[in-house]
Amino acid sequence: MSDALPVIVGITGASGVSIAKQTIDMLLESSTPTIVSASSAARIVWQEEMDESFGSALERWRDSDLFQYYPPQQITAPVASGSFPTRGMAIVPCSMATLAAIAHGMSDNLIRRCADVCMKERRPLTLMTRETPLSAIHLENMAKLANLGVKIMPPDPPFYLKLEYVEQIAEYFAHRVVSALGVTDTLPEHLQYRGPGNL
Repeated sequence: MSDALPVIVGITGASGVSIAKQTIDMLLESSTPTIVSASSAARIVWQEEMDESFGSALERWRDSDLFQYYPPQQITAPVASGSFPTRGMAIVPCSMATLAAIAHGMSDNLIRRCADVCMKERRPLTLMTRETPLSAIHLENMAKLANLGVKIMPPDPPFYLKLEYVEQIAEYFAHRVVSALGVTDTLPEHLQYRGPGNL
């Protein structure tokens, strides 16, 4: 087992679950203890967007001693308490319902409670928000959380890298999430911008 503090990954019901999959894969590959919770809506989206079932992904991740999973209704999980130390949390992807709940202090499931704990304990929290176009309500909720130190990271593709496949874009954002959690500080070379000559 690693002595490093764990990170939390929440998965909610918005498009882009491939970024969550790659984020968890990267964390485990980097020997980072990883605690995951996925909403029921997230599992529905996963079924629509992924070739690998969520159950199969869970079985694969559970092969690692560094992985733990708690269903969102398990509000008694250790991570629901501020006394349980973590390096922070990312919600990938983050639905507008989850964004709104966090912005208004509604801790009615484990994912939202963990986000609330990160804010009150001043731990890093990154939300990969997924919606377009954005309403004034969405923008107000994002601004409110950004002013509290939450990192808002919409998955806007880096067109300047000329990535050819959706999986490459998902990989790029998974690296950005892992970096935001303080696990790594650089992107791999093939995902780095190398100046105007690369355009």
